[in-house]
Amino acid sequence: MPRPLVLPLLMLLSASLVTACAGAPEAPAPAPPRPSAALGPPPTMRVLAAGFAAPWELTWGPDNFLWVTEKVGKRVDRINPADGSKTTVLTIDQVSASGAQDGLLGLAFAGSSAFLAYSYDTDPAPPFTLRGKIVRYRYDRAAATLTDPVDLLAGLPAGEDHNAGRLLIGPDQKLYYSIGELGNNQFDRACEPIRAQDLPTAQQVDARDWSTYLGKTLRLNLDGSVPADNPVIHGVRSHIFTYGHRNPQGLVVGPGGRIFSDEHGPKSDDEINLLRAGKNYGWPFVAGYRDGQSYQYSNWSAAPNCAQLKYNDYDVPAIVPRGPSELRWQDPDYAEPLKTIYTVPTGHNFQDPACGAAIGLCWPSIAPSSIDYMPAENAPNPALANALLVPALKTGSLFVFKLTGDGGSVQGDTRQLFRTRNRYRDTAISPDHTKIYIATDSEGKAGPQSGSRTGVLDNPGSILEFALTGAAAGGS
Repeated sequence: MPRPLVLPLLMLLSASLVTACAGAPEAPAPAPPRPSAALGPPPTMRVLAAGFAAPWELTWGPDNFLWVTEKVGKRVDRINPADGSKTTVLTIDQVSASGAQDGLLGLAFAGSSAFLAYSYDTDPAPPFTLRGKIVRYRYDRAAATLTDPVDLLAGLPAGEDHNAGRLLIGPDQKLYYSIGELGNNQFDRACEPIRAQDLPTAQQVDARDWSTYLGKTLRLNLDGSVPADNPVIHGVRSHIFTYGHRNPQGLVVGPGGRIFSDEHGPKSDDEINLLRAGKNYGWPFVAGYRDGQSYQYSNWSAAPNCAQLKYNDYDVPAIVPRGPSELRWQDPDYAEPLKTIYTVPTGHNFQDPACGAAIGLCWPSIAPSSIDYMPAENAPNPALANALLVPALKTGSLFVFKLTGDGGSVQGDTRQLFRTRNRYRDTAISPDHTKIYIATDSEGKAGPQSGSRTGVLDNPGSILEFALTGAAAGGS
């Protein structure tokens, strides 16, 4: 197995940030990632544990152990951070996992409860009907067990693509859950409409019809009910907290109790979002900033002969209806992202022949797979203080986005940490902030440089530990 490449602690992603605003005539193309002066010696990396079947959620548990969900393995594991020994706490046979983006996903703890999210087949007989559910378990800290499952929400939209599936306990003691738009309107789901803008009627909520919950962030009471202070959107109060999302795989609480999310863009414009109650984040009419650059909605699902068309990411036939340009689309609830990765000008070449078959790795995006937060207090390095940490599937690195003091915007340079030839799926931070743990995908293509491509991963299905103590944390 190749030796992991660990570069200096903090690497500048580019010499300048790409910024854009509504109505901007043009945005510069992003510079490729390149090293800069080191801010300290390389951190120490070790493989804490391995052999996981697609680890997905990695969280520091209330018992000071690491907890992992295995998307494909259908297991919840508990890892001793001292020696990497692991114990399977729970196996959920009901989980349906194709090896794509469905399976056992989010995990969150609250007091004597643990919450899990997963996809399941509603009927063992054909045809295959995939749905999602959120389940509450009784958590016994002393025995390290999860027992007595109770379904909080079942029958949620689910599929093999863009499930999102992140769970979070907010500072308000509410349960937040992200659901993607299931990859609709592209590839083999090109004829399925995107419903990220659809909202439920009061009758649907009463009937527990969650069919409009795609492309949303939900906010639940811990018993699964709708909170009385959830936003009223278009006259209806439901579990929906925000809408207009594509594939929001990360949720985290930041400074002042603010909730942040990240989501995958179509070929560019991955997003970092500050979630605000009742707001619309634009998908599918807007990707990234509402700047009119390099994106316009093509509604394949509305084409009169959609089933006979061959989907193409680059050449859209005239028969496919086009949505309004980003600049023409308007919504009073629209909220801009804090940051896009990356905005490129119209005319950008998304089909660089140097990329070969793995062309998606050359798109100007990082595939953000989750999000974490390093507070200013006791941060191991000033460059990490009050920052969002975003692992990337494509580049095998951890991106650092510094926040302003109030957490209302991103400031300064974007930095990269811990480059290896892996797909980084999720992170966890030790309570003393001296270590960062990263879960890696079991398979897929990635590389330590944007545009490099390999299916040979350094540490597939593993938990990596990066120590930030001593000299490694002393950079300036």
